[in-house]
Amino acid sequence: MAVIDPWGAELHADYEKIVKQFGLEVFDASAFPQPNRLMRRKVVFAARDQKLIADCIKKKKPYYALTGIMPTADKVHFGNKMVVEQLKYFQDHGAKTFILIADLEAATTRGVSLETARKRALDFHIPAYIALGLDPKKTTFYFQSENKDVVHLAYEAAQKITLNEFKAVYGSADPSRIMAAVTQVGDILFPQLTERMPGVIPVGIDQDPHIRLTRDVVARTKTTHNFFPPAGIYHKFTPSLSGGLKMSKSQPAGNIDLPEDPLDACKKILKAVSGGRKTLEEQRKLGAEVEKDMAFELLKMHLIEDDKTLNKIYADYKSGKMLTSELKQIACEKMTSFLNDFTTKLEKARKHLDALTFITFH
Repeated sequence: MAVIDPWGAELHADYEKIVKQFGLEVFDASAFPQPNRLMRRKVVFAARDQKLIADCIKKKKPYYALTGIMPTADKVHFGNKMVVEQLKYFQDHGAKTFILIADLEAATTRGVSLETARKRALDFHIPAYIALGLDPKKTTFYFQSENKDVVHLAYEAAQKITLNEFKAVYGSADPSRIMAAVTQVGDILFPQLTERMPGVIPVGIDQDPHIRLTRDVVARTKTTHNFFPPAGIYHKFTPSLSGGLKMSKSQPAGNIDLPEDPLDACKKILKAVSGGRKTLEEQRKLGAEVEKDMAFELLKMHLIEDDKTLNKIYADYKSGKMLTSELKQIACEKMTSFLNDFTTKLEKARKHLDALTFITFH
């Protein structure tokens, strides 16, 4: 059996196989009211306990949505915006929304000091999440290092896990990973200390080990706590422009950053792996292999909201009516507009940090 590693190992591209192998549910967009772009287009492909969350939305029952910020760099790659979009969906549909700044995890697994992590989070990461659409007035923030309740929950979790079980979930068990993982368990369950309610964690599939570990801990703490096991909503990776499974900071040519100069982003898009044929004649006759085209993936996952518009581009490109150069030009124009808008909103968000709600501990 494969191991999904949230700290960076390669993940097999066969998402259907992953669903079966890790006991996930196939995501059902029809179960959710007004599914967003990622849900409609099956970019969100798997889940755990999705019916529980869908029922909370439909029946207006209390639930929460939570994600973490890992402040290890001054930028994030373009694919990270999917987590924010999923969080925003649940926020717009009644979820109590929490964002934790994983400064303890950054310190234990990446060697980033707490001071540096705090500065990066306040200077960039939190404003970036707001610029991507999160409502700061409906979001509660906290730093791991300041949340004593999370630390206490982490110690409790550590008592419920054996070393062999940890290795089975994560593949290895060095002390820094153990500390980071049990702290994430504390984060995921923290909102339920105030109010017992279901919670959903929107993540890329590589983060599923944290959710599985938390669900195991919940099953073993019934006598001390009566937590709901966390639900998970999983999206596919944004593929690298060079054709790899996911965008990565280690491969700058295939990665678009937030923020990034639009001219640089367009140069990368123009060099991206395409589904176009070798000659103009073949393209007109056979049409493009759209499924292999990374610029089209950008349009599908991120840059075109309207389904009819996307479907027309797909049909034109597939039939040979549209050329690869034309498709990439559309992607460049859409990306330029997005990046310029993001920069404007980022600067605006930075001016209003004083109005954010942070949990404080004494």
